Amino acid sequence: MKRVFTLSEKAWSGSCLQYKWQKALGNYLAVAGSDNSVKIFDRHGQKKNELNLPGRCLAMDWDKDGDMLAVIADKSSAIYLWDANVNKTSQLDSGMRDQMSFVLWSKVGPLLAAGTAKGNLLIYNQQTSRKIPVLGKHTKRIICGCWSSQNLLALGGEDKVLTISNHEGDTIRQTSVRSEPGDVQFSVMKTDERASPGESTVSVVVGKKTLFLFNLNDPDNPIELAFQQRYGTIIAYRWYGDGYIMIGFSQGYFVVISTHIREIGQELFQAHNHKDSLTSIAISQSLNKAASCGDNCIKIHDLTELKEMYAIVNLEDETKGLDQLSWTDDGQLLAISSQRGTLHVFLTKLPILGVTCGTRVAYLTSLLEVTVANHVEGEALVAVSVEVEPNFIAVGPYHVAVGMNNRAWFYSLGDNGVDRLRDTEYLGTVACMCVNADYAAALFEGKVQLHTIEGEEQDVQEDRQTRLFPGRDDKCRITSHALTADFLFYSTDTGVIQCFYIEDWQYINEHRHSVGIRKIVPDPSGTRLVFIDDKSDGFLYCPVNDSVFEIPSFSPTIKGVLWENWATDKGVFVAYDDDKVYTYVFYKDTIQGSRVSLAGGTKLPFSHKPLLLYNGELTCQTQSGKTSNLILSTHTFLESRSKDAPPTDLRNMLTQALMLKRFSAAWELCKALNSADCWSEMGHACMLHMEVELAIRVYRTVRNVGMVTSLEDIKGIEDQNLLAGHLAMFTNDFNQAQDLYLASTCPMAALEMRRDLQHWDSALQLAQRLAAKEIPFISKEYAVQLEFVGDHVNALSHYEKGITGDSQFQEHDEACLAGLARMSIRMGDIRRGVNQAIKHPSRQLKKDCGTILESMKQFSEAAQLFEKGQYYDKAASVYIRCKNWAKVGELLPHVTSPKIHLQYAKAKEADGRYKEAAAAYESAKDWDNVIRVQLEHLKSPEEAVRIVRDTQSIDGAKMVARFFLRLNDYGSAIQFLVMSRCNDEAFQLAQQHGQMEVYADIIGSDATMEDYQSIALHFEGEKKHLQAGCFFQKCGQHSRALKHFLKCRSTEDSLATEMAIETVGQAKDETLTNQLIDYLMGESDGVPKDAKYLFRLYMALKQYREAARTAIIIAREEQSAGNYRNAHDVLFSMYMELHSQKIKIPAEMATNLMILHSYILVKIHVKRGDHLKGARMLIRVSNNISKFPSHVVPILTSAVIECHRAGLRKSSFGFAAMLMRPEYRSKIDLKYRKKIEAMVRRPDTSELEEETTPCPYCGFQLPECELVCPSCKNNLPYCVATGRHMVKEDWSACPHCSFPALYSQLLVLLEIESSCPMCSEPLSPSQVQKTSNCSTYLQPEELEP
Repeated sequence: MKRVFTLSEKAWSGSCLQYKWQKALGNYLAVAGSDNSVKIFDRHGQKKNELNLPGRCLAMDWDKDGDMLAVIADKSSAIYLWDANVNKTSQLDSGMRDQMSFVLWSKVGPLLAAGTAKGNLLIYNQQTSRKIPVLGKHTKRIICGCWSSQNLLALGGEDKVLTISNHEGDTIRQTSVRSEPGDVQFSVMKTDERASPGESTVSVVVGKKTLFLFNLNDPDNPIELAFQQRYGTIIAYRWYGDGYIMIGFSQGYFVVISTHIREIGQELFQAHNHKDSLTSIAISQSLNKAASCGDNCIKIHDLTELKEMYAIVNLEDETKGLDQLSWTDDGQLLAISSQRGTLHVFLTKLPILGVTCGTRVAYLTSLLEVTVANHVEGEALVAVSVEVEPNFIAVGPYHVAVGMNNRAWFYSLGDNGVDRLRDTEYLGTVACMCVNADYAAALFEGKVQLHTIEGEEQDVQEDRQTRLFPGRDDKCRITSHALTADFLFYSTDTGVIQCFYIEDWQYINEHRHSVGIRKIVPDPSGTRLVFIDDKSDGFLYCPVNDSVFEIPSFSPTIKGVLWENWATDKGVFVAYDDDKVYTYVFYKDTIQGSRVSLAGGTKLPFSHKPLLLYNGELTCQTQSGKTSNLILSTHTFLESRSKDAPPTDLRNMLTQALMLKRFSAAWELCKALNSADCWSEMGHACMLHMEVELAIRVYRTVRNVGMVTSLEDIKGIEDQNLLAGHLAMFTNDFNQAQDLYLASTCPMAALEMRRDLQHWDSALQLAQRLAAKEIPFISKEYAVQLEFVGDHVNALSHYEKGITGDSQFQEHDEACLAGLARMSIRMGDIRRGVNQAIKHPSRQLKKDCGTILESMKQFSEAAQLFEKGQYYDKAASVYIRCKNWAKVGELLPHVTSPKIHLQYAKAKEADGRYKEAAAAYESAKDWDNVIRVQLEHLKSPEEAVRIVRDTQSIDGAKMVARFFLRLNDYGSAIQFLVMSRCNDEAFQLAQQHGQMEVYADIIGSDATMEDYQSIALHFEGEKKHLQAGCFFQKCGQHSRALKHFLKCRSTEDSLATEMAIETVGQAKDETLTNQLIDYLMGESDGVPKDAKYLFRLYMALKQYREAARTAIIIAREEQSAGNYRNAHDVLFSMYMELHSQKIKIPAEMATNLMILHSYILVKIHVKRGDHLKGARMLIRVSNNISKFPSHVVPILTSAVIECHRAGLRKSSFGFAAMLMRPEYRSKIDLKYRKKIEAMVRRPDTSELEEETTPCPYCGFQLPECELVCPSCKNNLPYCVATGRHMVKEDWSACPHCSFPALYSQLLVLLEIESSCPMCSEPLSPSQVQKTSNCSTYLQPEELEP
């Protein structure tokens, strides 16, 4: 707070002062000290008058209007009156003889109450000069009192009585109090219901300790409030708000209580404001502030938030302490008196007067001081001292003007400081003034006077010195005006805005609005102007092209408008009221045309008046005479720390930047956010404002190729409407795009757009105006859409309009005719539609129309169209629905749908034509019905059985089973029951009729374990051990299965033993294995079983080494018995098994197999007549004759004969000599004996030399039947066709057993034989392939010794 002045008189020194501010206006301050005078000062501290009194001033008071001051003095019964309007003093004789003690003016009328030391009362009406003396109102001195707003007078006296009187002096209420009353006040207690209007509560301090509340409407129940002793005595109290009381206590406490009945006694707020003492409190309702003083400081609180301290003022020089505190009614000035006799006046509220010119601000900083500042340009503050407290201020580039009433003072602002130029008087009270470089314009009483600032000294033509607006002929009042560098604008109550060009000294523009205009605010250049009309609506007016735009969401409480002074943001302005600032943007060039948009709102701090807007920063003036800066909420993105904000805030900032067309800031925000949505938002904004190049940059950043390509295509367009139309289309504003296209040089673009968007109604309207030849094509496309949405009436109409009749557009016309056919049918004109469809070449149309007719239940026509379109299945289906079986029969050969065949079959069956029905069922693959018809109607069970077997139909099998059951053919019935998976029924039937063996044979491998167990248990009961064992084996009960197999009769012994071996092999149970081995070895019954069973057991158990040894034994036995083929097969199978298991082949097994195979080859070669090969094999066999004990003589005899035939006489002689041994000689066949004997007697030792072939391992040449290479010592693989060793160049193998064979020899053999000589598997020459790489066969055979 700023100190305005301090009053200090020698006569006052050391004593406390009495003082009173003039009510209402606050222009005067009456002060009385210990001397016998009252001094009157103006609000600037200048003494205006002095009243000399006969004694010390006892009391004084101003009337309600501040016109009259009443003073009473010691040693006098008179009342002294000073008239502020005429500055004259008068004296009023009270008519009382005793000393005056109290004086008080009424709050609402010209009544003055004066009390005396003896308790008498005088009521004086200043208007009528009537005096009403009331004697004995109190018995002692009247010391305090108060008027109410209803003109009731409450008085308190030293007699401890409180009286309430009316304005005539009659006592209405009276009550006694405990101690001396003080500080009587009227107010309204806070209650739930207002019982009666007006001030009905009297409050009074009793004995400086308690507060007594006396309700006039409830006089019998007064309330007396006591307070904590530590607070001290009550110094002062004030009512405020809705029944709240603020009380100051002597110990420095500051307390607020409520008078609501539920809150009485509760302290709402308490503060120890002053350490030692509190001397006074004051409340300013206009400021909404409370102040307390004590010690040597003043503390000010805001009544809305008492906890926060608004201001603290320390008066360091007041060491004796402060005394009384008082505010003017308007809250502008606060007076504080001290106990040493001084009085200080502080400025607490200043009239908010401030104006701007560009970025220069002039504002009132004290009652007589104006400060000029330009913070934007960095100019130093300039303080201008003025002579009067101004009502208005104006500032220009070089001048500042202040004024009051009808007078203005002009000051020049030069480099050398401030110079007063002149003062000017106007013809009326000036409401406001504007100043530019040369001229001032003052508005007074509906007129504006434009005149030069520096008067005649200025170099201006005489007729351009001054001018009064409006002219004499204009019957209007000017309501607002503004002055720019070149123009004077003013508005009138008739809604006219005039623009006066100062340089040409003439009007250049006029705009007429529908209602009167209240305020106008042009931008600094004068090219745009905001005006507010009498309806509180806002508009933006451009004088350049006389266009007007309504400002959206314009609050009716708006008090002023400021334009942005930052050069780049020319279109931004704000409108403000007491609470909020609204930011608006004027967009000159957008795809929607010029418009004004609301960008956002910013809360305005209390009692701030906006003066200047620069780059989003609002400079405001406060009540304290200072300025404060406020960043608009729409410009927060300009703050330096904005980049560190969270993403949600950054997103809001991006929206703000785009609203304000701050594209560079928006680009940086998009980079920070790095979101595709944000870039898209910026791209959309760029297109909205027709910034095509920037939009391309944005969309290129987000890789939106389509949009970049589209924008690149249009960026060179000079026609603004066409360009805007394209951009509007890109932003999906199609109506706007159409309007812009039509206004451009290429209106056809509107038609193309509507066609692309399928907006057919609009497209047709445009086509009628722009391109009539396109109507058929648009009509056809429109008809297709209408048909799709079900609007068949309009679709038919548009298909008809679409027919061109031009052969160039045959395909188009066919599509229209097709649509015509469909729509005709749908509209009920079936004949026309069907005829059109039949004539039309399209199969699909026939299908579509047939489907429509079918849905309309027009089956005959639908079927006809399906048939014409060759949709035979569909045609047959529809013919069936209309029971036209003849037609169905005709179409049946073309029908593929089983469903139709089925329907036809059912119909034929119903007609009793069963053969046709069966055939149709078969075509439909409905086998169950085929079987049923064959059994029930055609009595053909053989056919039924065949179908069941072919199709495996479960239901069919059931039907066949039932059929056989009726014929008592239980075996067949069981078979088909099993086939139909009715195993339980089949089992019961088999059990009842002794057909369990049949059931067991049939059930096969598809049955469940329970089924197998049931059969096994049945056979167990029947003591059929073999069958019981088989089925126990199948259900996994191996122990029981083995038990039954071992119990089998001798006739079943072989099969039972085989099954027992299989069971043990599956079980892999050592106990069962040992049990079976014991049985096979004869330990259980003393009869050893054939070794082949032991071999099979080892094979089943996969004990291949034991199996191999057993196989050798079996083969040996078979050889001994002369069963060489069996021995060969046993060894071969064992060889293959061991080979597959990758187990070493025993050498004995390999050798035995080779000798046995050689023996088998003898028969083959001899039969073919190849005696040499047979002889060679017989030589090999005879060399191992001990392995053939049963046939020694026959084999040797054959060897003699075959060797002789083959020319191997030496070998023949050798074997013949062997036959001559005594043990063999008697056994030789008689027909050969003599020949052999002769051979021995006359030996021929010639021998055909055996051919040699290379060893496949080392290439050494050795005889072809030799199987051991003398060079590399390898056992050589032998040919299964000849018995010779293999040769690399002639290698092949049997595809079944993989044993090698000489390719050429095997082919020769297969000309007669049809199987492999080793494995006996069927083999043809075509299956034999020559092997080029035989390395896999030549790995040395790992034989077990």
